[in-house]
Amino acid sequence: MAADVPAPGDAAPGASPPSVAAEIFGERLPAAVRYAEHLATTGVERGLIGPRETERLWDRHILNCAVVKEVLPEGARLVDLGSGAGLPGIPLALARPDLHIVLVEPLARRVDWLAEVIEDLELPIHVHRGRAEESEVRRRWEGADVVTARAVAPLARLAGWALPLLRRGGTLVAVKGASADQEVARDAVAVRRAGGGEPTVVRCGEGLVEVPSTVVLVERTAAPRTGRPDRRREQRS
Repeated sequence: MAADVPAPGDAAPGASPPSVAAEIFGERLPAAVRYAEHLATTGVERGLIGPRETERLWDRHILNCAVVKEVLPEGARLVDLGSGAGLPGIPLALARPDLHIVLVEPLARRVDWLAEVIEDLELPIHVHRGRAEESEVRRRWEGADVVTARAVAPLARLAGWALPLLRRGGTLVAVKGASADQEVARDAVAVRRAGGGEPTVVRCGEGLVEVPSTVVLVERTAAPRTGRPDRRREQRS
């Protein structure tokens, strides 16, 4: 029940960081701890994270997302799709203050929670309520250097949502699980049809965290193939 959930700042379950967190977050470690407290308290109370996850917040969620910073370019404009409880966007903002991050989330209650947490942590992050496939989201946030997503959708569908938001040469960074290699093999053709290059699987945090994060990278190389003739090209011929 909500009354049994401690408030941020109390001895929240999972709030104590492992020693490696100091290396990953540096001087922003106190803010990362505060974020963990929010997840373990109001995040559970308001249904953004399951109560059984509180004991593994750091390894499974916060550090799993933060180590993805290794593959992100300096000063990147980043759009985080289906951000939910701020994963991976908020850990990346804490670990890489040079990034310019927008969290895109369709559910109002999650957007409200994200706004409260971001204000408390004093992070320069914008939260946009919407879905990646909506024209308003594409119009406002297209041209990003990086689009991130964690546990949002299969790679084929995710590519169709994410690649239109990227500039040519930008990268989709999808945080996946152990089945990433099989997913890449299954969806590579659909990814190319959506305008992406060959998907590659990388491991982030090797030698740093106990279980490295599995990430699929897809560069936007072209416009989506629609299967219809290009009328503008026909008119120029």
